[in-house]
Amino acid sequence: MRLPQRLPHGGRVDLVDHLDELRSRIIVSANAVLAGTVIAYVFHHRLLHWITRPLPEGHRRLLTLTVTEPFTTSFKLSFVAGFALALPIVLWQLWAFLAPAVEPKVQRSLRGLTVFAAALLAVGIGFGYRIALPAALRFLVHYDHSQYNIQIRAADYITFAILVLAACGAVFELPIVVLGLVRVRALTSDKLRRNRRIGYMIVACIGVALPGVDPVTTIVETIPLAILFEASIWLAVAFEKRWDASRALASAGA
Repeated sequence: MRLPQRLPHGGRVDLVDHLDELRSRIIVSANAVLAGTVIAYVFHHRLLHWITRPLPEGHRRLLTLTVTEPFTTSFKLSFVAGFALALPIVLWQLWAFLAPAVEPKVQRSLRGLTVFAAALLAVGIGFGYRIALPAALRFLVHYDHSQYNIQIRAADYITFAILVLAACGAVFELPIVVLGLVRVRALTSDKLRRNRRIGYMIVACIGVALPGVDPVTTIVETIPLAILFEASIWLAVAFEKRWDASRALASAGA
């Protein structure tokens, strides 16, 4: 299969060529996810060991209730891990398809934000794995343990763990969302500072809406969200000054 070629900024092509490029990029992305899933499945025993490690001692051998559940659970975990492995390629294909519509100066800014977003995502997942998930599991597994025969089902636990890790990764992307809104002038740093209380109320609502049925998970996810919101305000102040200066220079040059 011929790899799709990235178009230059402002290049004119027919609709059929755009659709052909889109099809090629979807195929490349799908093949990357397939390859990532195969690689992850080869190491799925290590993945299972990794994802069950946050569980308290004595609860790390998960329960299955049907003959197909061991395979489907391992495959689901492998697919999620494979998608995570392929995510840089998928995002690059998406960016390469959309980039011709973006000015080169903006493209450079977006590259920096992309690197920053990837770093925040990694930190968020690490926070979820090291802090949020173990804290939630300690609370949930030991809750009324004298009243119940607590056995953890594999499919349900892995779904819960993936959701918590994904939620923590998403929470840590808050500065990118705020900076993006400031960049397109939907928000300003002055509005953010004046409306801190409203912002923290929204943060609390988001924390409650995130995956996690217990108060511990909600609190552990909401605290970094509030810290990141405050950090986002000061990042917006710094970047807004820089962007305003660039706009002023561009206007003067025009």
